[in-house]
Order: sequence, then C-alpha cells, then structure tokens
Amino acid sequence: MSTEPTNPLSEADAPDVEADVEAGAEPTPEPVELLRLSDGLPTITDSKSALMKAVEDLASGTGPIAIDAERASGYRYSSRAYLIQLRRSGTTTWLVDPIAFDSLDPLQEVLHGEEWILHAATQDLPCLTEVGLRPTALFDTELAGRLLGYPRVGLATLVEDILGYRMKKEHSAVDWSTRPLPEPWLEYAALDVEVLVDLRHRLEAELAEAGKLDWAMQEFDALRGFTPTVRVDAWRRTSGMHKVRGRRALGAIRALWEARDEIATERDVTPGRIIPDSAIVAASLANPLTKEELVATKGFHGRGSTRYASTWINALLEVQQADEEELPNRTPRGDGPPPPRAWADKDPVAAERLRRARESVAELSESHQMPVENLLTPDYLRRVLWSPPETREPGDLLDEIVGMLHGFGARGWQIALVAPVLVSAIVEADAVAAEKAQQPDQPESEADPAGQVEDTASAEGSAQGSTQGSTEGSAEPTA
Repeated sequence: MSTEPTNPLSEADAPDVEADVEAGAEPTPEPVELLRLSDGLPTITDSKSALMKAVEDLASGTGPIAIDAERASGYRYSSRAYLIQLRRSGTTTWLVDPIAFDSLDPLQEVLHGEEWILHAATQDLPCLTEVGLRPTALFDTELAGRLLGYPRVGLATLVEDILGYRMKKEHSAVDWSTRPLPEPWLEYAALDVEVLVDLRHRLEAELAEAGKLDWAMQEFDALRGFTPTVRVDAWRRTSGMHKVRGRRALGAIRALWEARDEIATERDVTPGRIIPDSAIVAASLANPLTKEELVATKGFHGRGSTRYASTWINALLEVQQADEEELPNRTPRGDGPPPPRAWADKDPVAAERLRRARESVAELSESHQMPVENLLTPDYLRRVLWSPPETREPGDLLDEIVGMLHGFGARGWQIALVAPVLVSAIVEADAVAAEKAQQPDQPESEADPAGQVEDTASAEGSAQGSTQGSTEGSAEPTA
C-alpha cells in the first residue's frame, strides 16, 4: 500500500502565506482550543452520603476553592441558588443541588477558613449566604480584571484572553430550577469552575506586577460583608413610566406594580412573566373602570392579564378614589444630593466642584488603567462635593474628607488616591467663585453669550467624558 498521503499538495498548489502577508492580508488566526472537563461530567450531589463524600474530597485538596452558583434569573422571583459548583486543586469538581438539603452545614465547615474564588462575587454571595455558606476570605476574578484594566471582564473573555481557552456560552440563561437538569447544562456549569483556580493565580501575579495586589485584597475583604441594596420605591424603575403624566397615573403605576410583585412573590415567578411593564403603563394611561375595559385595553397583555384581572382593576379603582396627598410625586425625596444635571441651577459652586473633580478622577482612571467607578463609588463623590466640610484649611479639609469617605465605606487605597483630588476641587471652585464675586456685574447687553455657551459645552463634555471606562457588567453609574 502506498504511504503517500491522499491528494498531496504540490508546491504550486500550496498557499503562499508569505505572499498573503506581503500583500497586506492578515493570516487566519489559529482556532482557540475549546475548554473541556478534565475529569469528565460529575454526577449531581443530592443526598447526604454524596454530600459527605464531597466534603471529604474537598478537605483532602489544597489551596483556594473555586465556587460558582446558578440561579433561575428571569424565571423565578427569588434569587436562590439552584446549583452550586465547587473545585479545588487535588480534587474533582462537585455539583451540589442545594434544593435537596435542609442544611449545608457540613459543606460550610470545610469551606470555613479557606479562600473562595468567585467570579462577580456580588452576584453569587447573596444566594450562597441564603443557604448558609459564608466566606472568611475570597478572591473575585471579575473585580481583579477590572482593577487591571481589562476592557471586558466576563469569565469566558478572561479565560480566553489569559488562559487561551474558549468556553461554551449557550446555557447561560436557562431555567436552573428545572429538574432533572440536562447533562449539557451540567457540563456548562462544571466548566465555570474548571480553570477558575488557574485564572485566579494568573490574575494575582498580574496584580502584584502592577502594584495593585494590596488594593485588590482590600476590595476582596470588603466584599465578604456584601449585602444587596434594598431599593426604595422600586416601582419607579418601571420601564416606560416616563410616558405617564400626573400623580394619579403615577399612583396607578405604583398600585399595579405592587399588586404584580405580591403575586410574583407568592408564586416565585419573575414579575415580567405575569404582566410586563408595558402592560402596567398601558393600563395606567387608559384608566379603565371595569375588567372588560381593562382586558380590552390596547397593550395590556401577559400571562396573568386576564387571570388576575380582578386584582388589577381593584388596584386601579383604589387609586382613582385616593386623596391627592396619598398619591406619589414625580420626583422622590431622597437623603442624597440632587441629580448632577440640577447642580448648576441649585448651587453653581458645587457644580464647579463636581466638574473639576470629574476631570481629575477621569485622569486618575486613565493613569491607573481602571474604570472610574472602581476608583470611588460615584455616590460617595457626589455626597462629598454637594455638602463638603466647612473648613478650607487644606490639611483639616483633607482629614475631614478622609473621615467622610471612610464613613461611606470607601477603601483605604481609594481614599489615598481620590481624597487629595477632592480637596483641590473644593478649594479651586471656591477660588473661582470668589474671583467672580469681586468682578463688577456686566450690563446684560455686554455679556458674552458665545462664551457662556462655550463654557457650558465644555462642562458638559467633561461630565460626559468622565462616564467613559465602564466595563462589562458594571452595576454602578459613573461619577
């Protein structure tokens, strides 16, 4: 039998890569290797005996423990964990079904005192805490990526960029409350912790090289006590609410939202699967008086639109009969500063402080190669600049700002970088205001409208520029 390969390429047939490169064509990149499970697909841990085996195996391993959790976001009202994945060097991957257990105390015992590796810890910590799992130390690979200035910090992106593996993404938005869980879903879940330990070590080395490891450790330590912010007047986030006018229509939005939320809580279904926000807005605009009118309202639809018609119409009728003082205002009253767009009218000096601080923080962001919001929580920045300390002696002002930021929850490294910038912004804005106060008032006819427009445009450009740098998955607005 001939040993020649079938249909061999002659020299004339072979592709001329060098010629393609010289001609300006980019060579085809080599395909990225698909990440696969090194130990095969693990079985579900859903019995006490299986849980004890998992605990024993994890205890025999070494180093930090990679942990991930899957929730049924978009399907369930609750944010509970429906699957917990764990992996440690020297062990295999474990897929624990928390729904099968009254208590996961044995698992917490082996996890206690060990470092957890999480990706986007703020997403998983609440549901892990709910089942009794609380970290004593952690490393967040997503936050590490942010601090290092990676433009995209999703797990699949970091794994590909840093470790050179491509991850499957097709099951990221499935209903994890489904039972039994299909094998392709389990493989996807197991892959989420397959190389998390390796990724953590690589990111730690990069943080150390960049001089940011101590910053990261302060951030990780602060995350251990993370609890989700409870939104006040959550109904105000109803999509499309800007279409309604008047306090009574706003009251209808609130009443329907709260009625839907009560049903969703009882059924453990995401609210939008009962009636969407658009249906709430449509009913509030139409102001129907009967169930028949409500059901016939254009845009009022959803799985629960007819089933709960009595609930919806009763909520609307209560609003129609309510006294004016019982209805909500368009703008809620809060304990924080007003929206930045209102500062120029309410307090021009504060607006100048904010403008200067935003420019300086944006420069810090660029020089340290990280998003603005990771340098300092935007709300902290605004609170300091709207109501700064009374003293203007630089040393005392710095000390008081440091105290304010510390009280808000800023970390030491953030305070060290940003507090001096805020001192400068406050002092300089006051100086500008004092200089303007000493200038004689110009007659209205001699004012320079063009200059005013130019100054306004410049300020708006600075504000817009400071919003750049937010990354994938950011939960905070920019400063």
